[in-house]
Amino acid sequence: MSDSNCGSGGGATTYAQLRIASIFIILIGSTSGALFPVLAKRTSWLHVPKAVFDFAKYFGSGVIIATAFIHLLSPAMAELSSQCLSPAWLEYPYALALALLSIFSIFIVELVAFRWGTAKLAALGMTHDTHGHGLGAHAAHGPEGVMTGGDSNSEKIKGDLESAHEHEHPDLAATGQIIGVFILEFGVLLHSMLIGLTLAVDPDFKILFVVIIFHQTFEGLGVGTRLAHLQLPSKYNYVAICGALLYGITTPLGIAVGLGVQTTYNPNSTTASIVSGVLDSLSAGILLYTGLVELLAHEFIFNKEMINGSNRHVAYAISCMLFGCGIMALLGRWA
Repeated sequence: MSDSNCGSGGGATTYAQLRIASIFIILIGSTSGALFPVLAKRTSWLHVPKAVFDFAKYFGSGVIIATAFIHLLSPAMAELSSQCLSPAWLEYPYALALALLSIFSIFIVELVAFRWGTAKLAALGMTHDTHGHGLGAHAAHGPEGVMTGGDSNSEKIKGDLESAHEHEHPDLAATGQIIGVFILEFGVLLHSMLIGLTLAVDPDFKILFVVIIFHQTFEGLGVGTRLAHLQLPSKYNYVAICGALLYGITTPLGIAVGLGVQTTYNPNSTTASIVSGVLDSLSAGILLYTGLVELLAHEFIFNKEMINGSNRHVAYAISCMLFGCGIMALLGRWA
């Protein structure tokens, strides 16, 4: 890598009008992908068949897992091993270490939050299932069935949540779910902001632009499906909508910022490589934990519907997930 690529420098200034237009085009794609599942689940005028919604849920799970590996961890390893950095950065796999740190940090946060919620439920004389679904502690996955007994199903969960509200603790169940969805969204938003910054100054704009339209729409579908499955009191319905809108504006905001500093921002500079590498590593850890623990394990291994369901249903769910994962992994060929 030449020295000029390691300085502050500046980004590409070609296709100026198209770069500006990309703000609005990606805004539409990202927002539509994230908002559609939320509105389909929570409004009567936008009715979507359950089969379509299930497809979106499992497809989105695959998208999130592929994003963690292909679009976050791999670039982070490249950025933190750049020849522009000091030799000290090359002596240790910092990207992997930061992702590991992120995974265990999220685990500890969720464990503490779950124990706190369990204690609150116990004080109300209520019980929870082994995997914490009654708490709604894992917001990233949907209200799947649980395996703690014949009466431990989604109806019991809803009853427990209603009981919590009646016992003057209406925010108890909501807190765990909001924490879970915040963790997922935080990792995705960091990634989306960096994508926007890169798109604004990348010399290979046309190819990257087309790929990112699909990338953000598919990723938005994954995030939106998780938001749609939140089981919150009616007064918190705005949380899912706000989460979808926040995702929708993040990449366009990144593009706008990138265009504003286009003459000085160089994504290959030493500072940019370090910042992007660290943020991508931390985001990768967040999405790895969310994808493998919250989505994969809880949707398949701890899901009563999957354990007792037909082979055809299980095969369909796995196929949808692998399809989403494969599409997102393929997009990593270009972005």
